[in-house]
Amino acid sequence: MRKEQITRQTGETNINMDFSLDGTGKTEIQTGVGFFDHMLTAFTKHGRFDLAVKCDGDIEVDQHHSVEDVGIVLGQAFNKCIGTKEGIERFATVSTPMDEALSTASIDISGRSFLVFNVEGMKDKVGDFDTELVEEFFIAFTSHAKVTLHINLDYGKNTHHIIESVFKSFGRALRVASTINPDIQGVPSTKGTL
Repeated sequence: MRKEQITRQTGETNINMDFSLDGTGKTEIQTGVGFFDHMLTAFTKHGRFDLAVKCDGDIEVDQHHSVEDVGIVLGQAFNKCIGTKEGIERFATVSTPMDEALSTASIDISGRSFLVFNVEGMKDKVGDFDTELVEEFFIAFTSHAKVTLHINLDYGKNTHHIIESVFKSFGRALRVASTINPDIQGVPSTKGTL
């Protein structure tokens, strides 16, 4: 089973995470940022991963360090879980609606970190959550997961729905791309390595 446990402690956050690629959608998430917990739960459930994360962060300053550092640790856990990348699908593109919002996530488990984030029109806040942190989370994740990720909002009006659509698309696409396909021999690359 592809799973990892990671602890990361800095002057800003203390994070303990258990992550399994081959899970069933079980969650135990406490980041101190309620809306972010909701999005991580959607990501986990629809990606059918297992995720337990406890983050004690300096949210008295703001939510930035907690959200970004959880993205770092999740990226590190994913990168370790994916291992040699032998037999994986590697690529996936998934569109997911959330009421009036529709977003698309395209992933290449390439060994190269790159993010394209085309999500416009969000309000500054959902409750007390700073929506600019959504992109910060994905920057942190892609940098440490070593994946290429394109996120595009096709359309949407409600900021909560837009962000939830993005996290669901991300989870579903990551699941497909990381799936082991018995028809794929070795590493899916003409270079022979990823």
